[in-house]
Amino acid sequence: MKKTQFKPNTTVAAIIEQNGKFLLVEESTDRGNRFNQPAGHLEDGETIIQAVIRETMEESAYQFTPEYLLGVYHWKHPHNDTTYLRFAFVGKVGLHYPMQELDDGIVQAVWMDMDEIRDKQNLMRSPQVLACFEDYLAGKRYPLEVMTHL
Repeated sequence: MKKTQFKPNTTVAAIIEQNGKFLLVEESTDRGNRFNQPAGHLEDGETIIQAVIRETMEESAYQFTPEYLLGVYHWKHPHNDTTYLRFAFVGKVGLHYPMQELDDGIVQAVWMDMDEIRDKQNLMRSPQVLACFEDYLAGKRYPLEVMTHL
């Protein structure tokens, strides 16, 4: 019997720090409102780097310029058995467009310091959120050149 090929959901996330605070989005989920980095799914026809730029704008109304790959995170959601392969990027925030409508399900963009994030860790969308911030604080960074799009 031939096995079907497993295909995880490819997602991207932006890690943005400004003045000691990090950009997060508050999202409406089936488990209530949760916090996440600006993040989302890779779409057909775009590179992973293009996806994180687009998702950050759609979810937070901020421009994002990726500077480093923070890491790749593999996680299986215990509530719905969905597996995610998250590519997290560190970069700079650009212009903010406060009049831009945010993606469906996004309540608001918020800035939090690490104490607030750790205090609200039970309200994070997934364990990937805190893991990304902790890796960022630990100094993990990889050059964007590790990403190759053919």
